[in-house]
Amino acid sequence: MSTTTTTTAENAAQLRFPPNVQYNASRTYTVKFLSSCFAGAVAGVLGLQNWLGFALFVLATLLTSACLYVKCKARPAKYMAGGWWELVNPGQENIFSFVLVWTLFYGIVHGRTQWILENPCTSANLPPASV
Repeated sequence: MSTTTTTTAENAAQLRFPPNVQYNASRTYTVKFLSSCFAGAVAGVLGLQNWLGFALFVLATLLTSACLYVKCKARPAKYMAGGWWELVNPGQENIFSFVLVWTLFYGIVHGRTQWILENPCTSANLPPASV
């Protein structure tokens, strides 16, 4: 019985056309990358810190995985080599991209705002006008 199962699994693996699998993997990577960058921007703009930011990343990863699962018609193994694990795995480079965009947007939105609040623009600390 195990020989039949092995043969069936090998036959199913041979049915995948390699250029299509490569194309699907490329598109999946792009969607995950854009999702993690967008989640990082949202976390930075909202001013999330510590575990709340990473919780947003996990939520965005799961939401993206659910959308891709629906797009694969609930059969991800048919479209990509890794199956459902390929959908859920965020990838190390996407985690780094998330942190990079998160800190960038946090610094732009909240770092500058904090500096403006601490250094109000008054006539006493303006440079003299040059004539």
